[in-house]
Amino acid sequence: MGNWGGMAVAQATVAELREFAAGAGCADVDGDAELGGGWSAVYYPDQPDGAAAALARRTGAPVLTVAYLDSDVGFVEGATFAGGRWKALLNRDTAEDYEIPVDRFPVEAALAGALDWAAAGGLTPDPEGVRAVLTGSEAFAEDLAERLLGALGIAPAAPGEEDA
Repeated sequence: MGNWGGMAVAQATVAELREFAAGAGCADVDGDAELGGGWSAVYYPDQPDGAAAALARRTGAPVLTVAYLDSDVGFVEGATFAGGRWKALLNRDTAEDYEIPVDRFPVEAALAGALDWAAAGGLTPDPEGVRAVLTGSEAFAEDLAERLLGALGIAPAAPGEEDA
């Protein structure tokens, strides 16, 4: 059975992000990871709409969330404290199999938003790497989410660093 939960990534400590996530409605955090460079991730079984914007207001920093549809598709939302927001879809081909209207997630708009988001976080993104993730496919949307973090300039957790 796939993952139907969510993930939030922000410039915050794990403890802060856990607290902020709970306050934003991302209940029952069931895992976390220190990603390096002051970035952390938390994982939870259910993600409310608008979680990225709510978390950005709480953290005062850029936040990226991913909501998973059975590990097949990832719905990405990025938000900054200043109000910048962007959305993307991971595993577009699989999303079409679910009859998700992929045209509501234009790649060029997502790419521009992602690069602006990374700049707001003081990151050095790889634009072609971000584009490759946004147009690519993998067996699991979580793998694309990890690749997206790397392309945005956030080092993913090393094996064994994630707490579950």
